[in-house]
Amino acid sequence: MTAPSVSLRHDEARQRASLLDVTAYEVELDLASSDATFASRTTLRFTSEGGPTFVDVKPRELRSATLNGSRLDPGTLDRGRLPLVTAAGENELVVDAVMAFRTDGEGLHHHTDPADGRRYVYGMSFMDAAPSVFACFDQPDLKAPYTFTVRAPRDWTVTGNAPGREVEPGLWRFDESQPLSTYFVTLVAGPYHHLRDSHDGIGLGLSCRQSIARHLEADADELFTLTRQCFDEFHRLFGIRYPFGDYHQAFVPEFNAGAMENPGCVTFRDPLVFTSRVTRGTRIQRATTVAHEMAHQWFGNLVTPRWWDDLWLNESFAEYMGNRVTADVTEYGDAWVHNAHRRRQWGLVADQRPTTHPVAGNGATDAAGALQDFDGISYAKGSSVLKQLNATLGDEVFLAGAVDHFTRHRFGNATMHDLVGSWERAGAGDLSAFVEGWLRTPGVDDLRLDRAAGAVLRVPPAAHPADRSHTVRIATAEPDGEWEVHATTLAAPSTPFAVGPATAVVIDAFEDSWSRSAPDAATLVALPALLRQGGDPMLCAGVWNSLRTGVHTGAVSPAEATEVVVAGLGTEEDDDGVTVVGGWALGRLRAVVDDPDALDAGVHRAAGEVLARATPASTLQLAAFGLRVTSSADPAALRGWLAGEGLPPGLELDEAVRWRILLRLAVLGEVDAAFLDDRLDEAPTAVARVEHARARAALPTAEAKAWAWRRFTGEDTAPNYEVEAAGLAFWQRGQEDLTDPYVERYVTGVPRLGDVFSGWLLGDVVEAFFPLTARRPDVVERTRALAAQPDLPGPVRRRVTDMADELERRL
Repeated sequence: MTAPSVSLRHDEARQRASLLDVTAYEVELDLASSDATFASRTTLRFTSEGGPTFVDVKPRELRSATLNGSRLDPGTLDRGRLPLVTAAGENELVVDAVMAFRTDGEGLHHHTDPADGRRYVYGMSFMDAAPSVFACFDQPDLKAPYTFTVRAPRDWTVTGNAPGREVEPGLWRFDESQPLSTYFVTLVAGPYHHLRDSHDGIGLGLSCRQSIARHLEADADELFTLTRQCFDEFHRLFGIRYPFGDYHQAFVPEFNAGAMENPGCVTFRDPLVFTSRVTRGTRIQRATTVAHEMAHQWFGNLVTPRWWDDLWLNESFAEYMGNRVTADVTEYGDAWVHNAHRRRQWGLVADQRPTTHPVAGNGATDAAGALQDFDGISYAKGSSVLKQLNATLGDEVFLAGAVDHFTRHRFGNATMHDLVGSWERAGAGDLSAFVEGWLRTPGVDDLRLDRAAGAVLRVPPAAHPADRSHTVRIATAEPDGEWEVHATTLAAPSTPFAVGPATAVVIDAFEDSWSRSAPDAATLVALPALLRQGGDPMLCAGVWNSLRTGVHTGAVSPAEATEVVVAGLGTEEDDDGVTVVGGWALGRLRAVVDDPDALDAGVHRAAGEVLARATPASTLQLAAFGLRVTSSADPAALRGWLAGEGLPPGLELDEAVRWRILLRLAVLGEVDAAFLDDRLDEAPTAVARVEHARARAALPTAEAKAWAWRRFTGEDTAPNYEVEAAGLAFWQRGQEDLTDPYVERYVTGVPRLGDVFSGWLLGDVVEAFFPLTARRPDVVERTRALAAQPDLPGPVRRRVTDMADELERRL
């Protein structure tokens, strides 16, 4: 852990930005002397209006600091801030510190690969982690170029934001970078396996740990091809070339996010190097992540939000452009179907929580609070709203406004109003109604069918009313008929739309607008037969999402939803549909049905239907078998599969399949901790360590629950992935006699978690260990009271509030 620190407030950032103009950073790091700490020496050059301010630094030890040649007292360092009194004009600050390597996915993260003992590090400076690597003015609108010198073990390579070279054994020097916000600064150092290519004058690179090198090499052609295709399309769309030199994509261990868009050196979570067979949907997810991070090179890197209240200028655009470009120019033309299955509900659920917030102007008062707004609203909702705006304005105006924005603020910072001004200059007209209704007002409109009135009703959320028009496609079908599609604009509170008493109706079936709708009683009756017809994959995804929305809002009962899933899932043709809908049924739906064993059996049969007609070795077969395993109540069949017996033709017992079976056996209580420990010892990979933690925490024994809980309290330390996996598996329905005593331990333990975890991981732990299986009114009351505690950190309060809302909905 680094020293406790205070989160930067927006008013403090504005004050410091008005005082300073940062000229350059020179950073010297020594990574070779210890596997626990590293030396960090930073020289900051900046001009000032003159007056007091502070520099951010979070060291294990502050050895010295000088400002304009005068020594500063290290004892004045207070919660990550070193006070400065700057001179008017040019200033030079030199900070010499010892920093701690971290294992929570932030700062300079240190990982020892359990497969071979090799050590790896990488930098994640996002939000407020940069000061645990180097001293800095840590806010997005104080950009500056960086020059790095790095001492590393001689068998390591070092990659950064700018081109670098090994000038003598173990000593690396890097060119000066383009102006960067502090949160973009990274280094990737260790005995990484590297692959290189080039395209259109841009040097391309891939890297990963040595133990998974052969898997990266197997997918290198796909990854390089995706990168080339995306560069060509972004250059065509924007007419502005990628401006950050080489483009390296590093797959790094125990990374908290999907990826981070660091200019010149993008970091990805290394489970995206597939060490086992995966579904097509998982490959689409990786492809859209690659395209998302490439979109950031313009939206976020070339032009950066001035403050975190305009987070959407990064994430909403990258989400929209990443999906769009993947669908338009890569082999994954069904990326929007994938988005419907995997991302839509994430955003809709977040927008219905008590903690919902606007897409833009999210009210982020400090950096720590802003971290919680990296959610389904900033990604999925923002993407949908931008897709709607593009459909209204057309590509010519939409893209012209973006290019004007990039040109005016190149290598600088901007706000929502700057971008809106660029669109309006490009011919969009007055966008104030769009900004107010879609960007500045939270919440999602409910689109409801009123059969008796022959109309579709548009009902805004009571807490956040707005006058929003929706242009959607409504799908209808008569009994035993086929779907028909009707393009409709819902511009008033009630729009005529007459249908028969038995007609199935799915509103916004193709998800053209940001809205929610649920199937009514007549539609629910018809859905199983209609789903078994198959048809347009996007329409099928829209049908499934309407069902999931209905359960979330209480418009559809668990029994009704179960009937549709069990009857309709067996003919699903999309492996994303099988994986996501099946996973939702065995997770969210199973948590609330009266007879979870019957649901398991129904899903098991449906998975068997898919499996019976799936082509051997296809990804549909892989998805169906995974669902078959997770829903199995037959220990003998599971043990047979674990031994390689009775597997479907073409299916391989690889690491992922093996640990999925082991997890199910653990949930059923058919293996013990020693058996799981032995399986880990046989093949101690990074993936296996995480899955071992998940399986061991799921065991129905008091010892297993105590083992997992020690990771929550910090009594036993573990890397971030393993802690989160233990929390997610801890609460199993049917194990309440073991887990109920931990409800009170959670409530009393959460306020102390800030002493154990920080940043991204703190919020993840709060959510992963939340007692969702304790479906009792008193638990809702206790967790709501917990969220109301005045001294609770904002990010912790946000997660507890959201999870208490989910628990209440499950009740």
